[in-house]
Amino acid sequence: MKRVELDFAGLKVEFCDRERAVRQVEGFAERGTWHPVVVFGPEGCGKTAWLKQAAELLGELGFEAIYVNPMHRGFIARTDVSELVGKLAEAASEAVGVAEVRLATLAIDAVKWLVSRWRRGRVAVLVDDAFQAIGLDKAAMYVKALLGLTEYPPEGCEKVVAIAATSEGTSRWEIGRHRWAELTPMWNMPREGLELLHEALPSPKPPLDEAWRLTGGNPEMLARLHKAEWSSSAVVGRLMEEKKIAPSFIARWRRWLEAAVEDPDSLWSDAPPEGLVDELVAKNLIVFYMSDRNPMFWIDRPPPEKDPELGIGRRVAWQTPLHREAIRRALEGRE
Repeated sequence: MKRVELDFAGLKVEFCDRERAVRQVEGFAERGTWHPVVVFGPEGCGKTAWLKQAAELLGELGFEAIYVNPMHRGFIARTDVSELVGKLAEAASEAVGVAEVRLATLAIDAVKWLVSRWRRGRVAVLVDDAFQAIGLDKAAMYVKALLGLTEYPPEGCEKVVAIAATSEGTSRWEIGRHRWAELTPMWNMPREGLELLHEALPSPKPPLDEAWRLTGGNPEMLARLHKAEWSSSAVVGRLMEEKKIAPSFIARWRRWLEAAVEDPDSLWSDAPPEGLVDELVAKNLIVFYMSDRNPMFWIDRPPPEKDPELGIGRRVAWQTPLHREAIRRALEGRE
């Protein structure tokens, strides 16, 4: 399998680790996906890298594979149908606000065209963060359209693979209200995977133990630390801005946030007031209702059952230790 080249912290690195996740793509190729697979997990945990590698692998396995990222107006087309490539390029060049929706729509139309117009029997569509582009209110209907491809594929289609990825947020719950998708979590990289990325970064840099303690295996947080010259304080400050962790937010929920910083499972067991969990999920600070750690329920390897150092509980987890630190700093009244 050719490993795709990815942008990481201003460097070019090869897709690394995630061997089990790669084997899962091979399984999808072998049997197709009966329902769209919607992969959710912490922001920056590596979903995009995995989807891009999946497009490469599916192409090698004989699929016409289309990957689109509407939010970044990007696409990968593992197909020799130049007309379709041209349509994708045209859509990507549209004005902001138009390109995102067109690419998301084309991803579905491409499967139909590849089978009905260009007589391709094995097709894959990989959609990255489309729900943010089209709006949460349309997320469920978009998944239903993907279901139409897998449940009732165009005549002449041998196999369809349909995968969509989303950050944790509220889209998981919107999609989960229906039975149109196989919701599957992905967690941050395991320690040995983060080690490969850590090795790729130039010195000076902190030891791997410190990088692991700060990021919990999240590649984006590792890249942010590198760009911030390893100032965790700077990264935490930026997170506080991005997540709008204002004094009013802290004042409203202080008691329960103090408990959650020490043990995220307190949000599960201590009956926090209505609205707190929803707000933490919407801000992409926590993952609520963590799945059973049986590997069959996860893309790649699941996180540990519990890891207090990284802020991982059995049912609730901070997306990364830095996300938890942003709340801790706000609780202490530090900007």
